Amino acid sequence: MMHAAVGWHVEMEFEEDDQHTRAAALLRLPDGSEVRSHGRASRHTTDNNQPRVGEEIAGARALNELALELLDKAHTEIDQNSGRTSHPIHV
Repeated sequence: MMHAAVGWHVEMEFEEDDQHTRAAALLRLPDGSEVRSHGRASRHTTDNNQPRVGEEIAGARALNELALELLDKAHTEIDQNSGRTSHPIHV
């Protein structure tokens, strides 16, 4: 059995103001397709302004959405290739 190393790189971009952080994630797959997702975080008025924490939360939410998008994509491809409707593969 032959094993091949495959790598994926996720690009993350953030937009921030004093109260909100928005994250956008982009994954380009080896077949040329792209999967995109977004995440948000809001700072409570009593919390200290910690931009890194907002990025971590918004980024984690974007990555979580990215994972769900990948599961949906895989499910659709399984159905298309098998010619049948399978059970969703969300965790």
